[in-house]
Amino acid sequence: MKCRMIIALSAALLSATLPAMSNDIAVIKTSEGDMTLELWNDVAPETVQNFIKLAKADFYNHTAFHRIIRGFMIQGGDPNTKDESKSDIYGTGGPGYKIKAEFSNKHHVRGVISMARSSDPNSAGSQFFICLDPAPFLDGQYTAFGQLTKGEDVLLKIGETPVGPSNGGERSRPLKRIEVKAVEIQTAPTAEPKK
Repeated sequence: MKCRMIIALSAALLSATLPAMSNDIAVIKTSEGDMTLELWNDVAPETVQNFIKLAKADFYNHTAFHRIIRGFMIQGGDPNTKDESKSDIYGTGGPGYKIKAEFSNKHHVRGVISMARSSDPNSAGSQFFICLDPAPFLDGQYTAFGQLTKGEDVLLKIGETPVGPSNGGERSRPLKRIEVKAVEIQTAPTAEPKK
């Protein structure tokens, strides 16, 4: 009993002195306008840090949304899309490494950003997708790491881009280039410890 009281008191003291965790913000600047997303540092910390690292290194600058499925999602983050002569291999590029999945109880609803991957859950790298509508079949299977807070009109406009068949026959290849000009990160302010 005494041990439980000490643990409870310690937890209360820690929560009273530690700053509340806040989330970073990403602004995806596209040829169609800007989309602002709150990144879930507390839900998928390694994924968020990877996304921030790539954004700060200008990795995403001048890439394109290469896969758009109306009513489902828009996908980007492939460095191959910087070069239109590589259109045959769009969707295969990455940063040269893979990150581990961080599944959570977050739902894939409109505006959720999540990591694209192959059939291996631990195969994500740089490619991401943003949901256009709820996709519950992705819940617990893909790493959701943020939510759109501004620019839903831009998301929906991109989602309405006319598409044709991809190399695999899926009707998802945009007939017009939707460029990611840059991804800007606004680091969450560090809160002062509570007194």
